[in-house]
Amino acid sequence: MPQPTLHIHGTIISTYSRIVQTVAEEAGISWTITATPAGSPENRRRHPFRKVPTVEIDGLNLYESVAICQYIDNAHNDGALQPDDPATRAEMDRWISVANNYLFPVAEHGLLMPRLAHRVLKTPLRSDIIEAALPEIAEHLGIVCQRVEETPCFAGAEFSLADIFVYCILRPVQMTSEGDNLIGQLLPLRHWLNKIGKRPSLVATRWESEEQL
Repeated sequence: MPQPTLHIHGTIISTYSRIVQTVAEEAGISWTITATPAGSPENRRRHPFRKVPTVEIDGLNLYESVAICQYIDNAHNDGALQPDDPATRAEMDRWISVANNYLFPVAEHGLLMPRLAHRVLKTPLRSDIIEAALPEIAEHLGIVCQRVEETPCFAGAEFSLADIFVYCILRPVQMTSEGDNLIGQLLPLRHWLNKIGKRPSLVATRWESEEQL
């Protein structure tokens, strides 16, 4: 049987591209990525809501990262990243939802984008946006740290999709001076990020430069 290949269309340096890549690494399938801006005509044909990434695999065109990751894990990894127990599965789903709906938006718009715009586009650093977002980011990190203190992984004892989503969303936060300072005060969370970051699938999908943003 030929080895399946995952082809990703999306932003190359992207939280959600990395999430999909990491799940592919966990499943042992190869992947490629084509830089595809969210607003491009090509992406509009792939995703009716103009988000990235989208993927091609097994003759399918898939969009929405949760659906993509679940498909890869179910079809090519025997569902190893998704608990069988309904209660544990609910914990996984809950933390994926927390990561996507609460952690990512404020970190992306309140911290990462201002930092990237300053670094890449050389625009003035919008410190006002960052300062306004930091209290909410700090609150979110505290909630995440509480979970880390309760259990080794976000769905319980075993590594799951939830850990991939949380790690890939929080690692860029840690790469900023503000985020590193906040996480440095939450030792269990810092330890968890350092430990999970050594997992082979996450090492394989590291951005070429993980220098501070």
